[in-house]
Amino acid sequence: MPIPEVDRILGMHTYATETEGLGGVIKESADDFVVEEMLVDGSKASVTGAVPSRAIGSSAQKQRFLLCLMIKRNWDTFIATKNVAKALGIDQGRVQFAGIKDARAVTAQHITIENVPAEDAAKIDIKNVKVTPIGYIREMLSLFYLLGNNFTITATKVDAPESVVQERVQQTIQELNAIGGIPNYFGHQRFGTTRPVTHLVGRALSQGRFEDAAMLFLANPGPYEHPQSRQVRQQLQDAHDFKWAAENYPSQLRFERMMLMHLAEHPTDYVGAFRRLPEKLLALFVQAHQSYLFNRFLSERLKLGLPLNEAVVGDFVVGVERSGLPLTTMEKAVTDANLAQVNASVKAGKMRVALPIYGFRQRLSGGVMGEMEREVLNSESVNDGPVRLNELSRVGGKGGLRTALAPVKDFKLLSTADAKLQVSFMLFRGCYATILLREIIKPQNPATSGF
Repeated sequence: MPIPEVDRILGMHTYATETEGLGGVIKESADDFVVEEMLVDGSKASVTGAVPSRAIGSSAQKQRFLLCLMIKRNWDTFIATKNVAKALGIDQGRVQFAGIKDARAVTAQHITIENVPAEDAAKIDIKNVKVTPIGYIREMLSLFYLLGNNFTITATKVDAPESVVQERVQQTIQELNAIGGIPNYFGHQRFGTTRPVTHLVGRALSQGRFEDAAMLFLANPGPYEHPQSRQVRQQLQDAHDFKWAAENYPSQLRFERMMLMHLAEHPTDYVGAFRRLPEKLLALFVQAHQSYLFNRFLSERLKLGLPLNEAVVGDFVVGVERSGLPLTTMEKAVTDANLAQVNASVKAGKMRVALPIYGFRQRLSGGVMGEMEREVLNSESVNDGPVRLNELSRVGGKGGLRTALAPVKDFKLLSTADAKLQVSFMLFRGCYATILLREIIKPQNPATSGF
């Protein structure tokens, strides 16, 4: 089955299912992609605005942190919380969330606001952002509290009869259920589909090729970005004139402009230019490269025919909480001696097979999987010895483990009428809804299909 070029660029070289794709477009409208956050205590953020009672122990008694429901439409999570802070006249760091939600979507999530009374939060007035106080809690919100997300997604322009759509969706889900879920790829939005270069920038940073990294980020035009952006990037690539670029790059390329302002004055100080960026963005570059390598590892495992729901000697396995969340810090290496015991635990849902997110604190697998991982690193010109850090790659590059499978909970086929496909399901935190949709739709061009 042909794999789109952009998927290959992002390390996704195969599918887990053999069904024919349905085609279609996701996110044609923000209303087509609805995300509702679930916390570890079962509290659900609803786009209806219904306020959960006593979410994570909240109460009316005033404490340091105010827990709120935030519903947004067509807003990036970081920019939305920045505007919430601005509306309250406080530092952005005092507004925290458990997880990043899709920008082109309607999303409901929890946030905490530090040392702000409920009556002030209730007065926030931002277009397409609604903040509703729930109650006060002792600690600020963090990833620790996030269980996962419920998705209700509509694909439009599905070119197949209803009976065919229903049959293919059911068959795809049956194939995924047989292996225990979807391949736990890092999805398209981890890298960007209009200009998928974040992982390439990260690789160059990790290898100390700072000029290459800067030019990839600043001057590598993407085929699906705005024509003006493509034009100025190409001009910089051809002329290498940072002063001209600093004056002519459009305002929406604000991170590029930060670097260009520095390079206009210091044209060879690429490290200094990258240091003008927020540390979280620097970390994102390095982590995107690690995510790409993980996708390659997972693709090669699938191509080798190694199971995702059964361990082989040399694999890592991790524990699973009662909630279903993986405990990636509780790892075990699989040996001949413990193989049967480990696979009994995997079958019982108490453990899951995991692959390395390669970094300075994470070693490769052993056995056949380890050999394949080394081949991938060699093909990517990545040293498989101890990871050497430089002044930029030390940000966000520690690595870790990630499960090979992501269970899909509560899948429902809601509608197949009017050339549309509407489904709902729940995924645990860190897993990508677009990877499930990729198996169902199998888009010829993910960028133009909304991925």
